[in-house]
Amino acid sequence: MTNWINKGSKPTRTGFGEGVKYAADKNDKIIGLGADITMSVGLHFFAEAYPERFFSLGIAEQNAIGVAAGLALSEKIPVFSTYGVFAAHRAADQLRISLCYNNLHVIIGGAHAGISVGPDGATHQALEDVASLRAMPNMTILSPCDATQAFIAVQKAVEELNNPVYIRFGREAVADFTDENQHFDIGKAQLMRDGDELCIIATGHLVWEAIQAAEILARKGIEIAVLNMHTLKPIDKDAIIEAAKKFGKIVTAEEHQVTGGLGSAVAEVLSENYPVQMLRIGMQDRFGESGTAEELMAKYQLDADGIAKQINHWIRD
Repeated sequence: MTNWINKGSKPTRTGFGEGVKYAADKNDKIIGLGADITMSVGLHFFAEAYPERFFSLGIAEQNAIGVAAGLALSEKIPVFSTYGVFAAHRAADQLRISLCYNNLHVIIGGAHAGISVGPDGATHQALEDVASLRAMPNMTILSPCDATQAFIAVQKAVEELNNPVYIRFGREAVADFTDENQHFDIGKAQLMRDGDELCIIATGHLVWEAIQAAEILARKGIEIAVLNMHTLKPIDKDAIIEAAKKFGKIVTAEEHQVTGGLGSAVAEVLSENYPVQMLRIGMQDRFGESGTAEELMAKYQLDADGIAKQINHWIRD
């Protein structure tokens, strides 16, 4: 499919929260855990519907992971959500030992991910969370591209997995453009747009920006394919290698540091299987700053115009 239609702007955190509530409607083993920011991360949908199954544990992320581990060992399915910077970094030891080492089925919502958190600034912009969690054995990492896909990702995490799962999503309203009946397989990339010159492999909010960048470049006669890598671990090696063989040039686009995230994961696959030229678009080894989401996405060239300019410059060099 190439003609994606924006159904309207909707935060991916809302899709996540609605997904948790919907999953809980069908499964009474789901327990919600909060950290004093219930509405901010979308868990209020669940908390309001099932107050007896929701526990706010305060600003104590390490404790929350320990509680989640205990619940998982008691045959419950805990869903804990907080800002991605706190989930991935503040509770790193507990994630590694309590969850990953024991390979427990706990779903972690990493909210407010990326630079588009905006005014909260560098302290709250999760730009290294994927790098930290990708190295942890047994961890699955999902990075849905819109609210509809975030909703579906929760269902898949509950119903199809039995290990720790990190679902990464943002705060700001973004284009909601995928179909509710879409084919979504964990570990399998989605082809969003075909092309003949190169392929952009994007994740999260940057999938829509990559599609729009491809449309900008198409008006200049440059036809670019777009892959949605909604699963960052396990990554779809076959799709990456196939794209490299077909196009010979790969661009990655992520709202994350270029080190350790999608760009690094793709480079690892290609270096071992089919090396080609690469351009990694993302945060270039620096912290973010305060500003509106729109201002920051433009400044760091993560919006459609910025992505298109970087690619045009790269292929014309």
